[in-house]
Amino acid sequence: MTALIGLDVGTTGCKAVVFDADGVLLASAAREYAVELPQPSWAEQDIEAVWQLALSAMGEAVAAAGTPAVAAVGLSVHGEAVTPVDAALRPLRPTILGMDTRTDEQNEWLRARFGARALFERTGMPIHTINTLPKLLWIREHEPGVWAAADRFLLVEDYLIARLTGQPAISACLASRTQLFDLQAGEWSTEILDAIGLESSRLAPVSESGTAVGELSTELVDRLGLAIAPVVVTGGHDQACGALGVGLTRPGLAMVSSGTAEVVEVALGSAVVSEPLYEGNISVYRATVPDLFLAMTLNHSGGLTLRWFRDGFCAPQVEQAARSGADAYDLMLEGTSADPTGLLVLPHLAGAGTPTFDTASRGAILGLTFSTSRTDLAKAILEGLTYELRLNLDLLREGGVAIDVLRAIGGGAKSALWLQLKADVTGIPVITPRITEAAAFGAALLAGAGAGLWPTAAAGAERFLELTDTYEPDPGRHAAYSELYERYREVYPAVAPISHRLS
Repeated sequence: MTALIGLDVGTTGCKAVVFDADGVLLASAAREYAVELPQPSWAEQDIEAVWQLALSAMGEAVAAAGTPAVAAVGLSVHGEAVTPVDAALRPLRPTILGMDTRTDEQNEWLRARFGARALFERTGMPIHTINTLPKLLWIREHEPGVWAAADRFLLVEDYLIARLTGQPAISACLASRTQLFDLQAGEWSTEILDAIGLESSRLAPVSESGTAVGELSTELVDRLGLAIAPVVVTGGHDQACGALGVGLTRPGLAMVSSGTAEVVEVALGSAVVSEPLYEGNISVYRATVPDLFLAMTLNHSGGLTLRWFRDGFCAPQVEQAARSGADAYDLMLEGTSADPTGLLVLPHLAGAGTPTFDTASRGAILGLTFSTSRTDLAKAILEGLTYELRLNLDLLREGGVAIDVLRAIGGGAKSALWLQLKADVTGIPVITPRITEAAAFGAALLAGAGAGLWPTAAAGAERFLELTDTYEPDPGRHAAYSELYERYREVYPAVAPISHRLS
């Protein structure tokens, strides 16, 4: 039996998933790892620990699948994080993660040097602390010894490929998330690299997603108990791999990914860098499918807000879930009405995502009374997150990006309540796929293309795509939510000045 490995490496955990050549999930294994917060606004990680845990997950998944005949390995990874390494791939400092926000000064320099609009038009990335470019500037300015000693500056994908094969390689998809990549030319931007004094040889070579770039090392073949050395292929940004896994292979298709963060991805036939997308801080980058681009919105908090509420205020439900095997989130929302709560929750616990990217914004709850229950608050958090979703969908429409249906993936796609809420608030049907491990599946599809099992990753995605449940908007609830949404739009402008004084 021929098998494929999709390795999905996120910010706080990784999952290795083994699929057969018919798209059937054979086995999976997951690992969690720490995020270090050494100073306020900093977020770092031990990339060596991530590598060892990813390798452990791969070993467990291969053993559980019971097949040593793995044809190829593909990677889905979180973006923007950067690690300086020496020639032996030893990290010279901890990885600076995308969620790290230490780079305000560097972003001011970028505005002065390039202009925010010009940089967006060239790279598709709005100026923000999430980007790799200002992180590199920070290292150059604050750690000149590390800057000088670094043989290469690697993201998670190219670092892991280097550990798997001996040579780094990065997908055009992930490279285009760095703010160092010329979106139209499809290569590292000479102008940007020259401005910061960085040679392209100190970055990984770029290939299209799904390109076989080497074989798994003999040592790792033996360690994983494989019969042959699988090829290792370039993958992509985790959200882009999720988009592939849910079949976004042509312009106009869209998905919503609800996990720790909540992201909307819309497939585009060209690199649209229109004024509304620029004003809304929506990024545009290369998809894992050649000649396809993705517009991406971002809500930093996403499901993390609901997890915060669960861990801080729902101990009885958590304890009951541990005893019964039920889902704590289901217990938190048990008995809730499908109708609006009437509460307004601004879910900016980690600052605002698109369209404002206001890192100083804070969360707020309006409408509390003595009759407000814990269940009401849990439902209101979902409503607030979904109002944020609608804000971004409205912005995409203003930018000329039409969305008629949303394909849903991520942990939030397991909640029928939340899926129906998305449909009711946005007025757009929401559909779920059969394969829920969309990012890992997208990585496996790229692996299959690199191994020659199907002509392209897009062909593989279309071959295996199976959509299951559809959630249609309820006209009455949509009308009620639309009225509340207009009130919600007033909340951020009203409370932002107060939040800024508190931060």
